[in-house]
Amino acid sequence: MIALDPAALGVGLPTLLLQFAVTLVLLIIGIAIYMAVTPFRERELIAQGNPAAATALSGAVVALAIPLAALLATTAILIDLIVWGLVAIVLQLVTVVIVSHLLRGMRGMIEAGHVAAALPIVAAQLAIALLNAAAMVPV
Repeated sequence: MIALDPAALGVGLPTLLLQFAVTLVLLIIGIAIYMAVTPFRERELIAQGNPAAATALSGAVVALAIPLAALLATTAILIDLIVWGLVAIVLQLVTVVIVSHLLRGMRGMIEAGHVAAALPIVAAQLAIALLNAAAMVPV
């Protein structure tokens, strides 16, 4: 049977909660910025039942969470979590901007509900997220 050390719990739990809260705030900031820089309005499109917009936004949420999760798992230093978390967000946003410019007509296709238009951007975001997360894991 594993015994809980009250002293460790008293120090560890607040630290865990703080790091988790900071990571969650970074995720929310990343999503908000993502929604501001994309060439379409996800909230409105999703409210209208647009599956392409929902797919693109869902992919962005997961892609933003992957490197943040890697950071949360590998660093105990709050400032590292914040700085590298912001770097991860920037890399994801740059990915979206680049892919949006490369895929001409993506905005119109996503606004029309074509899920096929959302999949390349989701794939690019997930690929960059995985590479970013792997780069952030200490050797």
